[in-house]
Amino acid sequence: MSGSSSGAGADALPALSHLDEDGQVRMVDVVAKTDTERVAIAAASVRMNAHAYGLLTAPGQGKGEVLNTARVAAILAAKRCAELIPLCHSLPLAFVGVEFSLDDAAHRIDIRATCRTQYKTGVEMEAMTACSVAALTIYDMCKAADKAIVIEQVRLQYKAGGKSGEWRND
Repeated sequence: MSGSSSGAGADALPALSHLDEDGQVRMVDVVAKTDTERVAIAAASVRMNAHAYGLLTAPGQGKGEVLNTARVAAILAAKRCAELIPLCHSLPLAFVGVEFSLDDAAHRIDIRATCRTQYKTGVEMEAMTACSVAALTIYDMCKAADKAIVIEQVRLQYKAGGKSGEWRND
């Protein structure tokens, strides 16, 4: 599947899984689901002014410290996602990986987080939480040089596993 397709038939629109038939909030019951290998990849971007970006990327300056701190924060956030998002299940994460790429022309840091588990429900929220917290950590560590830093494009790029199968955000 690709794009925003849900896997449902052309006539059937998917329901909001965290609302019951009366519209009340609920946690999705996953007890009957089978453990399967699941993966999710999310992305986000952080843009800043040339001065802050120059400080971040200057040889001998903070790039390594800022990005390593953001990586550790992202991993910790993914592991604690269920404490942050009220209806998320606690998941036994098998892997959380965080990568950064720098776009010197745009003064942008692109973040990519991958989460994996063998469980009954997906890891999309964990991957997006990891990206969000990495971006917030970069903001926190660079805000003295640029208070107008922009965090943007937090999004799911890919997921696989479970009954909905594979999905790509084209």
